[in-house]
Amino acid sequence: MQNKSELTGLPLVDLEVLKTLVAIAETGNFSAAAEAVFRTPSAISMQVKKLEEMLGKPVFVRDSRSVRLTDDGEFLLRHARRLLAMNREMVARFITPEVAGVVRLGAPDDAAERFLPDTLRRFAETHPCITVDVIVDSSARLRKRIANREIDLALVTCSCDADGCSPAEEAEIVYEEQLVWAAVRGGIAAEKRPLPISVWEETCIWRNAGLDALKRGNIDYRIAFQSAHISGQKAAILADLAVSPIPISVVGGDIVAISPDRIPMPSGYAIGLITATNMTEPAKAAADHLRASFAMRNANMKRISASAA
Repeated sequence: MQNKSELTGLPLVDLEVLKTLVAIAETGNFSAAAEAVFRTPSAISMQVKKLEEMLGKPVFVRDSRSVRLTDDGEFLLRHARRLLAMNREMVARFITPEVAGVVRLGAPDDAAERFLPDTLRRFAETHPCITVDVIVDSSARLRKRIANREIDLALVTCSCDADGCSPAEEAEIVYEEQLVWAAVRGGIAAEKRPLPISVWEETCIWRNAGLDALKRGNIDYRIAFQSAHISGQKAAILADLAVSPIPISVVGGDIVAISPDRIPMPSGYAIGLITATNMTEPAKAAADHLRASFAMRNANMKRISASAA
């Protein structure tokens, strides 16, 4: 009698599909997951559809704003992470990377929170023998750290105006984004005068862009909340204590953009990449990975803007 416990007749799940599953679970939506795995949202949807058809059960529950895992999806996610880790360990056993070492990377708080987790996770997968040590600091202090050779690379914020974005010092512009005034959905902070705002110190690009916009609109304001961290800015917005100039990509959920008809829109901002002189090969590899990651983000932002137009 044939052994019914044999697994030869069971289908195999592609590791690329499991990688997509993990990306969707971590980002909470298909668009962000597509950006994380360098695929289009339609390709992501097709992968999920085929996976669910193969398993015969739904993996995600979808609504208009996000997706969440079903109980079966949670089970699959746990095993997916284990299988991907085992695959990396197995391949690294036979393939010795040509580049190995330590890279010291500096980034401001917002970039560290919004961009680095996914970017560095992907870098670790492709460069397992390179260790990246991250220092979170202000852009001004990061420039000094580069000059003093305390770090190898730094992401810094750069200002933009009607003529475009200007790199600061030796910065190479790798990402551009529009700033907007943001408030909590249904809040009243935007109606108050003087306008309560949440900004940081005078060297902050977002602060200067926001204050310039208020000046153009002749809007009286007061600084009601100060935080160097984007989590603090979001907290002030959600508590309806203040409105704040933030990147448009941060808007979502209960944080909404204020119409330019009510408060003039700030200019955009950019992220620049500064590299130390005489970089090591690991640092060069990290810099190239950052450039590629932000290039994909720029492409996705342009696609989203075009579809919304």
